Amino acid sequence: MITETIFSIKSEEEFTQKALEVFRFQAENCLVYKEFIKHLNINVNLVNTVLEIPFLPIQFFKSHKIVSNKNTVNQIFLSSGTGGTQSQHFVTDLSIYEESYRRGFEYFYGDIKDYVVLALLPSYLERDGSSLIYMVDDLIKKSRNSESGFFLENTQEMTKIIENSSKNDEKLLILGVSYALLDLVERQKFDLKNAIIMETGGMKGRRKEMIREELHEILCDGFGVDMIHSEYGMTELLSQGYSKGNGVFETPPWMKILIRDTEDALTLLPQGKVGGVNVIDLANINSCSFIATQDLGKKTSENSFEVLGRFDNSDIRGCNLLIQ
Repeated sequence: MITETIFSIKSEEEFTQKALEVFRFQAENCLVYKEFIKHLNINVNLVNTVLEIPFLPIQFFKSHKIVSNKNTVNQIFLSSGTGGTQSQHFVTDLSIYEESYRRGFEYFYGDIKDYVVLALLPSYLERDGSSLIYMVDDLIKKSRNSESGFFLENTQEMTKIIENSSKNDEKLLILGVSYALLDLVERQKFDLKNAIIMETGGMKGRRKEMIREELHEILCDGFGVDMIHSEYGMTELLSQGYSKGNGVFETPPWMKILIRDTEDALTLLPQGKVGGVNVIDLANINSCSFIATQDLGKKTSENSFEVLGRFDNSDIRGCNLLIQ
C-alpha cells in the first residue's frame, strides 16, 4: 500500500519515487484530476520527474468532489467560505490525517504530550467542519495536560493557566487566530520566554489586516517572546508547514512546495522568484496530492518558503478547465 510508506520518507530520492507513484495512482483513480490531465494533453507515462507533474487548481475543491477511491467518506472538511462558495475536502480515511498532523508536529516541535496546549480559535469554533479544529482538539487531548483546552470568552482563566505554566517552567503552546492573540495581549502583557506563540489565520474580518512584521512585533512585545511561530495549512490539505519565526515555513518530508509562474501555470520558477504556491501533500493520497493554491510566495531554500499574499482569480492562467 502506498500509504504505508508516505510517512517514512527520508530523502529526496524517496520523495520523488513516492510522488510519482501517487501521481500515477491519482491520474487513474481521481476522475476530476484524470480529466484535468486529459485537457492539458499530458501523457501520464511520460511524466518522470516531480517537476513535470501537473497541479490541480484549488478552486476545483469548491466545484467538484475530489476523491481517488470509492470508499465511504468519513468526514467532509469545509473552508470558511469567506467571499463565496466553501471548499469541500472529502476524507475517506481520517487516520491518515491524524498520522500526518501528529507526525508533522513531532517533526518540528517534539512530543505533544510535553506541552500545555491553549487554543484561541473563536472564528473556527463558530462553524462546522473545520480541519484545524479537528487537529487542535486532538492535539489538546494528546497533550495529556488537564489545563490544555479551547478558550473563547474565558480569557481570565486562560491567563491564570499561562502564568502558572510559566512559573512552573512547563512547555507552553498558545495557538490562535491573529485577532484573538491581539485581543489577549491588549488586556495583559506577559513574559513567556520559553513559550511557543503560534498564529494561524488572519483577522477574519474582526480587525484591520496588518502586515506580518507589524503583527509579529506587537505579539512578540505582548507575550515577551523573541519569535512568533506560524502554521501553514488549509482545508484542501492534510499536512501542515510550520514557521519558527520571520515568516519562513518548512515542510515535513512528505510535503513539498514548488512555485509556478503566474502567467503560465505549467512553468515552475527557481528559488527566490515570486509566483503561485504549488503544494505536494502526499497525505492527500485519497483526494489529490498536487494542488495549485491561490497563495503567492517564494522558495528560500529547497525545503523552506515564504507566503507573501494571495492573488485573485483574474490572475490565474489556465485554471478554468472543467469549471462549469
